[in-house]
Amino acid sequence: MANWEDLTMPEFAAAREKSRTVILPVGSLEEHGPHLPLGTDAFHALELARRLAQERPAVVAPPLVYGVCRSTREHPGTVSLSGDTLRALVRDLGREFCRQGFGQLVIISGHAGGTHMAALLEAAETLLAELPEIRVAVVNVLDLLREVLTANPHLLRTKGDSHAGEVETALMLAACPHLVKGTAPEEWPTFPKYILVRDKRRYWPGGVWGDPTQATAAQGEEILRAEVRRLLQVIATLEQGDAT
Repeated sequence: MANWEDLTMPEFAAAREKSRTVILPVGSLEEHGPHLPLGTDAFHALELARRLAQERPAVVAPPLVYGVCRSTREHPGTVSLSGDTLRALVRDLGREFCRQGFGQLVIISGHAGGTHMAALLEAAETLLAELPEIRVAVVNVLDLLREVLTANPHLLRTKGDSHAGEVETALMLAACPHLVKGTAPEEWPTFPKYILVRDKRRYWPGGVWGDPTQATAAQGEEILRAEVRRLLQVIATLEQGDAT
């Protein structure tokens, strides 16, 4: 495994010779209920990146721990970028990665908000159009989880589980157990359909969407392993150029 920031210049050059694939973990600094750390999304993406690099040669870039957060902005601890800022950051990073000799960029986003993912995808499309020598994959962990849970339905007990609920709590119990502060009551937001609201905490006071009490560390470990297996397939396809 090669963490970019840990390497010396000669070590970086050697790692780059082993693999021209760079993984960029992206998360958010966002509330995750009263029991999970604000960096949950970034920790999830970074854990996946590290495990991938242990299975297949790749360089793991330092994580981007800020994202675009809309529905959680009124909760304590949430810090959001604008879509313009996130697009600019990812474009600049992609250009620099390419300049450093990487031909494959894998963006893994542990934060799955719609506006956030739209910014990542737009930036990635710009890189694809601008840099003919680069291949790009953008992985939304929500889509990844859906694939994993569809194939392994026994891994989820809570129907409709989402933010800081059963799955994310299980993942953090497996990846960062020292940062999990117990559990939290189940909660289901009551946002009005179609209508944008200013006082978001009125409709979502606890910041949980699901039932964290159902989570176990063993469950989280099994989910992480399944996610890595699927991502290894994605990277193999990207490196072979089969999807371009």
